[in-house]
Amino acid sequence: MALYGSVPFLMAHKKGRSVGVLWVNAAEMWVDIEKLEGTNKPSLQMQDYIPFSTTSTQKTSTSTHWMSESGTLDLLIFLGPTPADVSAQMTSFTGRSAMPQHFAIGYHQSRWNYLDEQDVQDVDAGFDEHQIPYDVLWLDIEHTNGKRYFTWDKVKFPEPKVMQEELGIKGRKMVTIIDPHLKQDDAYPVSKRAKDLGLLVKNKDGGDFDGWCWPGTSYWIDYLNPAGREFWAEQFKYTNYEGSTKYLYTWNDMNEPSVFSGPEITMPKDNLHFGGVEHRDVHNIYGALQHRATAEGHRLRSDNTDRPFVLSRAFFIGTQRYGAIWTGDNTAEWGHLEISIPMLLTIGVSGVTFAGADVGGFFGNPDAELLTRWYQTAAFQPFFRGHAHIDTKRREPWLFGEPYTSLIRESIQRRYRILPYLYTLFWEASQTGVPIMRPLMMEFPNDEETFGIDNAFMLGSGLLVHPVVKQGASSVNVYLPPSAKWYDYDTYQPIKSGRTTVQTPLEKVPTFLKAGTILPRRDRIRRAANLGLRDPYTLIIALDDFGTARGSMYVDDGHSYEFEKGAYIITDFVYEKGVLNATSSRRVDATPALQKDVVEKLGARVERLVLVGVKGGVKSVTVGGRRLEFKSEKGVVVVKDPKVIVGEEWKIVVA
Repeated sequence: MALYGSVPFLMAHKKGRSVGVLWVNAAEMWVDIEKLEGTNKPSLQMQDYIPFSTTSTQKTSTSTHWMSESGTLDLLIFLGPTPADVSAQMTSFTGRSAMPQHFAIGYHQSRWNYLDEQDVQDVDAGFDEHQIPYDVLWLDIEHTNGKRYFTWDKVKFPEPKVMQEELGIKGRKMVTIIDPHLKQDDAYPVSKRAKDLGLLVKNKDGGDFDGWCWPGTSYWIDYLNPAGREFWAEQFKYTNYEGSTKYLYTWNDMNEPSVFSGPEITMPKDNLHFGGVEHRDVHNIYGALQHRATAEGHRLRSDNTDRPFVLSRAFFIGTQRYGAIWTGDNTAEWGHLEISIPMLLTIGVSGVTFAGADVGGFFGNPDAELLTRWYQTAAFQPFFRGHAHIDTKRREPWLFGEPYTSLIRESIQRRYRILPYLYTLFWEASQTGVPIMRPLMMEFPNDEETFGIDNAFMLGSGLLVHPVVKQGASSVNVYLPPSAKWYDYDTYQPIKSGRTTVQTPLEKVPTFLKAGTILPRRDRIRRAANLGLRDPYTLIIALDDFGTARGSMYVDDGHSYEFEKGAYIITDFVYEKGVLNATSSRRVDATPALQKDVVEKLGARVERLVLVGVKGGVKSVTVGGRRLEFKSEKGVVVVKDPKVIVGEEWKIVVA
């Protein structure tokens, strides 16, 4: 049974074959998964597609039993043959991920609740004082006037526009919570207008359904009704959402929907939606339709110029088209940190690529070690937000003192350094459907040792991350697939492939760079992501046994839809035979004038090359006949400021 969201999708994999199964059904659903020991004959007649483990002499098959409260048998099968093929095929049907704004992949700081404008200013100043970058400050339900969404508590937040603009001057944003329930109050315009227009979910007798949630007695918009979605989207116009600015974005919570007074803490299944559809038939799509309407509201308010940022708790097939999700209300326990990895891997494989878990746990109070390890883990996951319950102790990143403040700072800064790589992965996901955070078996589909690994993951194809998720762990046992060569991401030194033990003092996050990868970074740390958009790049060039490596980088303006017209840069890097070549690809219909303008606006120089795994001595490094300064030590060659521009074509020769 789904708690917050449902994508009824299964990916089965064995060596040489992957298959996907999607049941298009929005009713509440249960799936039983059974491991059958001692047989390779699964109950389903799909022996060629069902995975089994060969890590022991006893084979195991997997049987699944799917149960839906209602609905039809609308089943799609995707034949692969690789996991990446299945992801591409499935998302060609359900839709690819929306390209997020650049700020959205930075760090988000949230709490139920920051108390007032002074609290917001103090938290914002705390990040600057401790030199910790962040991009978004979040406000939960207490910022409103009596839980009436699209309003502000005029005592606690008397100048919301000024508050947002002060963040905006620093390159930062704000998010406010907008839940689907509307307080039953004729003096509350949003609620009254929705009722007068007949846009509310009905009870079984055809009257407006009311239930209990945060504001007390509440109504719910019927998002299955196109007019209901249009009405909701219009509420985000600056003229309707008083006190909102272009720096304000949205969080849709409680949208499963949560109804405190309802059976099963949700709507009665015999409630009625647009067209006379019972709620039992569409329960799992309700929140996704709110997510969609909110995203449409963001586009509407900007006249379709700015990409939305909307976080939703509920999700369904195709949610990735509208924005991000998170795993919901977790707890400050090591087990919840540990399980966040397989949860996010599963969500990503299901097509929803922009997802994360609340850092530190929503409920409870993490100790310093747990909080530190959680930041280290989440810094490599797609959505990166710290969040906490109103009854927990404050836990802004600097409150635990040293050495924890420095360790958490380093984790967040590590995230900001890899934003060019991460943004490129988001672009690739928007084009191919392949997740950003991937199970190892997706990158190594013929390595049976990877099939059962869910405590480590690939970030794109170039980084393998094995977080520390056990209290007091001084080492972890890591599997590095032998089909690739690996380097320690921190030291650039080669690491033996296969099973290996890595020491994990509190400052260590086991992270490994796959040989053959060129990874773009920005090593200058700004206080917000967009302030560094024109900062120079570092290219990490990790050579394989043949002395080759390749990679790519995607750049656009970070906020608009101009990339859909060709206003972007894709640079492909190839290193072989001692030569690094950079070539740029573009849309076929992109004019030379447009491309030149894009490079002038978006191009930034490369300030450093780091060649990893260099064999033999290097005598010279040149670009266009100009000799470059470099240093060489232990197989690592660092080339200083070649003064080449991303978006232009160039060649650097290492001899």
